[in-house]
Amino acid sequence: MLCKLNSVDSLKSSMRRRMQRKYNAVFVTMVPSPYQRDLFGALAAREDVNLSVCYLESGAPDSPWPKKELRPFERILPGFCVPFGNVRAHVNWSFSDFSDAEFVILSSFTSFSGQWLMRHRLRGRRWLFWGERMRPQSGVRQLIQTTLGAPIARAAGIVAIGSAAEQDYRSRFPQLRHFCIPYHCELAPFFVIRRDANESGVITFLYCGQMIERKGIDLLLLAFDRLIANGMDARLLLVGREAELPRLLNLMSPSARARVQYEGFQAPECLAAYFGRSDVFVLPSRHDGWGVVVNQALATGLPIITSDAVGAGFDYVQNGINGVKVKAGDVDALYDAMQTLTQNPEIARNWGMKSRELARTLTPEAGAEKWVQVFEALTIG
Repeated sequence: MLCKLNSVDSLKSSMRRRMQRKYNAVFVTMVPSPYQRDLFGALAAREDVNLSVCYLESGAPDSPWPKKELRPFERILPGFCVPFGNVRAHVNWSFSDFSDAEFVILSSFTSFSGQWLMRHRLRGRRWLFWGERMRPQSGVRQLIQTTLGAPIARAAGIVAIGSAAEQDYRSRFPQLRHFCIPYHCELAPFFVIRRDANESGVITFLYCGQMIERKGIDLLLLAFDRLIANGMDARLLLVGREAELPRLLNLMSPSARARVQYEGFQAPECLAAYFGRSDVFVLPSRHDGWGVVVNQALATGLPIITSDAVGAGFDYVQNGINGVKVKAGDVDALYDAMQTLTQNPEIARNWGMKSRELARTLTPEAGAEKWVQVFEALTIG
């Protein structure tokens, strides 16, 4: 009984602190990603958070989301971007002085702006690094990554996007405080999709993302080609930026290509319709820091095949429960997983029901609550 009373007293004390506090938080992040903006909207709606968001750039070429009007707490910082391979190094100015901010949350360590903030402007201030798992590197690239990431050691803590990222950052910066908050985004349009029994007997696999080798699209095309060659009745629906797709389609036989439907890049508000046309979601990335499309597949009620290099798969795909995790880069394992679900539609349906159950805790409001818990934990000490 004493333990229960102490627990109740602790909860009441926490609630009183929240009613008395208003956390001033400034996020400095890359671009107005629709999925981050879902979270920011939920944070801004809270009475215990005073939010400001600064974007280093208005948009990114690899994700041409439709422009949306900025809200009062958001602004695009003046500046420009210098591309270095797959990295966009931003140079910005007109940062605020952060004098009123209790917490500055920075999500970029590769940009010039991020380096300047970590090494100079944020000295003496309480700031957090917020990020996905770093991509494994070797040789010179690993040296560059280590050098650029070194100033993260000065942060008050790291908020990792997913458990795999948290493990990675703990190994790199064991002396810091660590928190884990997966991406939380608006999933209501996906929850309303009805999951009726597939009467046609034709399984439609969905891939949503950039058509690039890092995402494993070449592996997916090869595995699908083998499915068709072995007489399986299946379709492949592709949604996302074209990128390397024309070249990679040449890997397939004409009969398999005829069963591939490419729908191009789609705005976030249009995606639910494509998820609703599908039976199985596949994301076989060689590296994916998170993968918000997994959240969307969960809410749609789809079974999920993902590689073990996808952050969201690490947390939310349970082998034999709601999907299968296969070894990244292993086309044979990917084929086996796809074949299993093609031949066993009832398993696919049961796994999809489990996916939807897992998704119910991934709302933006739930994510905002986790952020407030981080602020509270750091304030208490």
